[in-house]
Amino acid sequence: MKMIGIGDNGIKGLLPQYIDWINNCDVLVGGERHLAFFPHFSKEKKVIRGGLSKLVAELQHETRNVVILVSGDPLFYGLGGVIAKKLPIEIYPYTSSVQLAFSKMQESWHDAYIVSLHGRSIKGFAQRIDGRKKIAILTDDKNTPQVIASYLKYYGMNEYEVFVAENLEGDNERCCYMTLDEMEQAEFSPLNVVILKQRHSVKRSPLGIADEEFHQRKPEKGLITKKEIRVLCIQELQLQEDSIVWDIGTCTGSVAIEAAKIARNGAVYAIEKNEGDLENCFRNQAKHRVDITAVLGKAPDRLDEFPDPTAIFIGGNGGNMEHLLETCITRLIPGGRLVMNIATIENLADAVKYLKNLGCEISILQAQISKSKPILNLTRFEPLNPIFIVTAQKGNDK
Repeated sequence: MKMIGIGDNGIKGLLPQYIDWINNCDVLVGGERHLAFFPHFSKEKKVIRGGLSKLVAELQHETRNVVILVSGDPLFYGLGGVIAKKLPIEIYPYTSSVQLAFSKMQESWHDAYIVSLHGRSIKGFAQRIDGRKKIAILTDDKNTPQVIASYLKYYGMNEYEVFVAENLEGDNERCCYMTLDEMEQAEFSPLNVVILKQRHSVKRSPLGIADEEFHQRKPEKGLITKKEIRVLCIQELQLQEDSIVWDIGTCTGSVAIEAAKIARNGAVYAIEKNEGDLENCFRNQAKHRVDITAVLGKAPDRLDEFPDPTAIFIGGNGGNMEHLLETCITRLIPGGRLVMNIATIENLADAVKYLKNLGCEISILQAQISKSKPILNLTRFEPLNPIFIVTAQKGNDK
């Protein structure tokens, strides 16, 4: 069984050996567009439609000579990686769409960040690409160049110039540079690749964004996890690039936003019971180039809408601590960590009791921090409210 990559130029781009294999096979498999390149093939043609499980099941019992046609490089966001794990197959790649696009752009691509939005949600795209100098994007009929342009503009990513390559090597090939505004208004063929290149360098925010950089409730400021405490809590969460994080009582979204910048290939889910605070969370996401899922509600309600987390931060429990912690620890993956901020010794005692009953390993950090503040030509220290940072790690056998 052979898998052969093919371009939009059809048979013209294939080696003579590949053409012989195709002409002499018993079953030719591919999408309708690929099969149309071989109108005179007289044996069985099998069109790939929908999921791959049915196709793999059929091919597992196939004893005839089979050739599968796929676009470009089968191992580059293609069928090759999936089918090669299930069936004995030989793979013969063609040039990938991204390679062709960069060649038309006359730009090197070894330093590019490549991301596929083909058949995938655009959620979280902002933090994945923030600060990257060169990005290649595979699109689909939902995540079109127009949608991508609107998305980038919403998150203030106006530093990029755009190169769009359509119908590469096909009869209607078109490649051009444009602005985000132009891409938002233009029409494109369904077969396209979008390349973003920074016109000027943009630095990502470091860990510990200043409190003043977040939209907060007015006139009642202060409902935010302060920068110094925030950094300590995020360190305790021990986040990885692919972490799945819950932020309960997110308020301004400060912890969720900083977490998403670290877990940029994972996902962050936040819940907040106050509509005004949630609106500020949305505004802060746009400002700080972070695209997370944030919902209105009081935990543990609506937590069943989130996937199981690897890390949980609780900034406020709303007076329902025991039920909330039981829900969180039950859903937390084995070995995962829960971090919560507590202001009173009574709540601290309750939290420790509940978490021990749930079989967690617990550590507590008491943070008493003062910051310098000028007074005339002198300097004094102003204390932040003291806080207990409780970290619970779930056992690996739970």
